[in-house]
Parts: sequence; C-alpha cells; structure tokens
Amino acid sequence: MSQPEQSIKEADGVRRTIFIVAGLVAALLIAVIVFFATRPVDNRASVAPQLEGAIRPGSSEFDEYREKIVVNDVEAFKSPRALGDQIVRLQGTVRNFTGRTINGLEIQGTVVDSQNNPVKQRTIIAIPSRATGANELVSNRTMQVVVLLEGIKMDADLANFRIDVAGVRFQ
Repeated sequence: MSQPEQSIKEADGVRRTIFIVAGLVAALLIAVIVFFATRPVDNRASVAPQLEGAIRPGSSEFDEYREKIVVNDVEAFKSPRALGDQIVRLQGTVRNFTGRTINGLEIQGTVVDSQNNPVKQRTIIAIPSRATGANELVSNRTMQVVVLLEGIKMDADLANFRIDVAGVRFQ
C-alpha cells in the first residue's frame, strides 16, 4: 500500500469517528430535551397567590358575605395534551349580591375524585384581572372566572369539580 492510500484511509477513519461521536452527542442531547419536556409539572412547589388584605374563611365577616357572593354556571372542559396528561378548564360566573363593591377576589378551582378527595386544585386572583382589565365587581353585577388545572393524569378519577371563593376584599 502506498503512502497516499494509507493517509486517505486514515483520514476516512478519523472522519468516520468524528461523525459517530457527533451523532451520539446529538442523540444524547435530543434524549435529554425529550426527557425534560415530558416530565409532569410539579405544582406543589409553587406558592398559591394570596390576596393582600382579604377577608378569609373562618372570620364572621367572611361567613356573612360568602352567602352573597355566588359562583354558579360552573362548567369543566377536559383537553388532552401531547405530554400524556390533560388540562381541565373550569369556568363559572361570579355574582355579587353583597351590596358592596368587590375590588379583590381570590378563587380556588378544584377537581375531586369519586371519594371526594382533591385530584388537583389551584388558586387564582380573579380581581384585579389583567385579562379583562376589570379592577372591581360592582354590587348586583357578574363576571366570568376561569381556572386552568394542568398536569392531571389521563387515568385520573375525575368525578366532580367546583369553584369556591377563598378570599374577598371590598372597596
């Protein structure tokens, strides 16, 4: 074998090694991206928002007004995701019969199983709302609220759902 043929074969061997190593690195990178993209989101680590200066359950004032802040027409919509889980969109209508203007409303959406145990819950601040631009709910008026619950397993037992008032602040 002549010297030029040997150097060509060595160059081919080096190129082949470089392509194999680059392919393995690319495959590993794609595997890591897919792994992290398909992991379920852990909502337990996130802190639920709290409305400052709100009247909360347990106070006599909250119990008095809770009956006059009605959440009805609650509907749930399930939607599967490519990640192998599903999103449940809860929406309802909040009605203010308190006689006062509400400028802060904390809402908790919950999906429960057949034993009435919560499967997933999330708390949102409905007023002030960046989405609608509303910063108050006048007496005898209504507003729509939406709570998105993400990361629910496809095989989860979803028997019922509810939207509750978790806190209220008046003007």
